[in-house]
Amino acid sequence: MATSRRDLLKLGSLATASLMLSPKSVAAWTPSARYPDPRIIAVDDGFRRYMLSSAKVEQIATGNRWAEGPVWFGDMRMLLWSDIPNNAIMRWNEVTGETDVFRHPANYANGHARDWQGRLISCEHDTRRITRTEFDGTIRVLADSFDGKPLNSPNDIVVKSDGSVWFTDPPFGIAGFYEGHQATPQLPQNVYRLDPESRKLEAVLGDVKGPNGLCFSPEEKTLYVVESRATPNRLILAWDVVNNALQNKRVHIDCGNGTADGIACDIDGNLWCGWGTGTEELDGVRVFNPQGKHIGTIQLPERCANLCFGGEQRNRLFMASSTSIYSLFENTQ
Repeated sequence: MATSRRDLLKLGSLATASLMLSPKSVAAWTPSARYPDPRIIAVDDGFRRYMLSSAKVEQIATGNRWAEGPVWFGDMRMLLWSDIPNNAIMRWNEVTGETDVFRHPANYANGHARDWQGRLISCEHDTRRITRTEFDGTIRVLADSFDGKPLNSPNDIVVKSDGSVWFTDPPFGIAGFYEGHQATPQLPQNVYRLDPESRKLEAVLGDVKGPNGLCFSPEEKTLYVVESRATPNRLILAWDVVNNALQNKRVHIDCGNGTADGIACDIDGNLWCGWGTGTEELDGVRVFNPQGKHIGTIQLPERCANLCFGGEQRNRLFMASSTSIYSLFENTQ
């Protein structure tokens, strides 16, 4: 299996020779000259246990138009992410530090995840579908319609421990021609669950305004979903997960004047949220404890769209932030 995965990585770049995205810096970036990094802020003392005094924010790649959907491949020591307007999936090698194009065209892919066999699962705006990249490089469609109608534009995705695939389906990718192609939505803005055995697609939520980032708590007893078109403020909602059914809807976090996007949980149940509105004081990452209290902030010079944990010990936070990818080692996984 390891050999076929290496072959897959080679296949990913075969069709990309004509696409050269600039590796040079676009966003003004000067790393901190001091430890601890002043960009890492403990809003509450509960965050200090996760801070490493000799770790600082690093910009590891830049030159994107809109970076989204990072996913870590530990067996290959690489990070993949989407550059949606450039219609590409990018790749960063942790060993060499090099960035190149993994796939182009990429059907304006957005969010990504890995299944429990290690295969890449992707949300595609342009084809309005969920796909799986097999070990031999072929792409298999997992879902592209519901009730006989095409999906809107799958946005973010997570694979549960039972193998089921959960994803959000707002119309953002078909609203114009920048992140896909304009089309008319034919379905509500649902959150779906794809059963791994029957391949049946079920709408588990249909009452979320602009469903965006989503993740499970570590024990998978809670599902969090960003309601990105809630008014007057964006919300992060929570549901209890009972036999794959969702109960007890509640507001977990009111984002106030901020903007939550992609989210991820650490092993202690803290919620790490891509954050910002394009203003200096809000752009970056905000961290909330399991009770929804804001405990930490990572300031970035760009709005953070999405994030994931990776690295050899799963303790490195990767932050897809507008034109760049940033990373920070943390004392959690």
